[in-house]
Amino acid sequence: MASKATGAEPGTMEALTKYHAGNVYLSGRSKAGTAPTAAVVSALTGTVSAATTGGLPLFVATDQEGGYVQVLSGPGFSTIPTALVQASSGAAKLRADAATWGKELRSVGVNVNLAPVLDTVTSPEFAPSNAPIGHFQREYGYDPGNVSLLGNAFADGMKDAGVAPVVKHFPGLGRVVPNTDVSKNVRDTTTTRDDPALEPFHTAIASGTKWVMVSNAYYDKIDPANIAPFSATIMDAMLRADAGFTGIVLSDDLCSAAQLEAWSDADRALNFFGAGGTMLVCADPTSIPAMHQAVVQKATSDPAFRAKVDAAALTVLQVKAGQ
Repeated sequence: MASKATGAEPGTMEALTKYHAGNVYLSGRSKAGTAPTAAVVSALTGTVSAATTGGLPLFVATDQEGGYVQVLSGPGFSTIPTALVQASSGAAKLRADAATWGKELRSVGVNVNLAPVLDTVTSPEFAPSNAPIGHFQREYGYDPGNVSLLGNAFADGMKDAGVAPVVKHFPGLGRVVPNTDVSKNVRDTTTTRDDPALEPFHTAIASGTKWVMVSNAYYDKIDPANIAPFSATIMDAMLRADAGFTGIVLSDDLCSAAQLEAWSDADRALNFFGAGGTMLVCADPTSIPAMHQAVVQKATSDPAFRAKVDAAALTVLQVKAGQ
């Protein structure tokens, strides 16, 4: 659930206190630096109590990839280059640099980073046409081996700093043209269930990464009827069964992305948890009440759905206990 990086809105605080949202991420852009950001985080984590989150600490995340996607900047925060530039420094230096960037996050109370991008863009020539990734130089390279080596060096550096990396956007956005944030019916027509481009994600999971974000695209050769966050094939079969992933299956933003316009807030939440999702990302706090009500109502009347919600909650608790 989102909070503006410059300060929490009333809807965010209500989601934490009234609707018991257990985690929050800082969104937008803040150039205020470390001290004001720490104050924002403290205001959010100060909501934790037996009455709100059962006394369990919040995961506090942000999007600190670098380049065009760096939420927190200003005094005390490094200016992080794009992934493509990060890659040029080699794995060892990149891991060390990422540990530095991670320590900056940790110093303000952020313990989860919605990075690195492990999508493999098919070629340098295609990259400018790949609106979500290549256009912004968010890729670590153009073959799965390099993306795996360098993207996971970033992930390991974050872990070194005590910040959980979130690898994204499974099973990959490197072959699409439009961006799911601003376009509808975004489809990958190439990627398969055993695609070589999955290697960076499988490497991350094998090395102990506990967070995987799924993309909002359709994958015609995997499950053409369902976008990835509504696809049991992608979240249960590919991540849980094929890859052996036991951590948090995180959605991309399900509240403001154009790709989701066809579904009500309630159905977005029900479809995601029903298909095996663990934690839902919502950029618009005003969507939380409808989502919360729908999930509670269905869990009360449908034992199979309740079991999925309970399993998701248990997974989050297990990851919190292990951090």
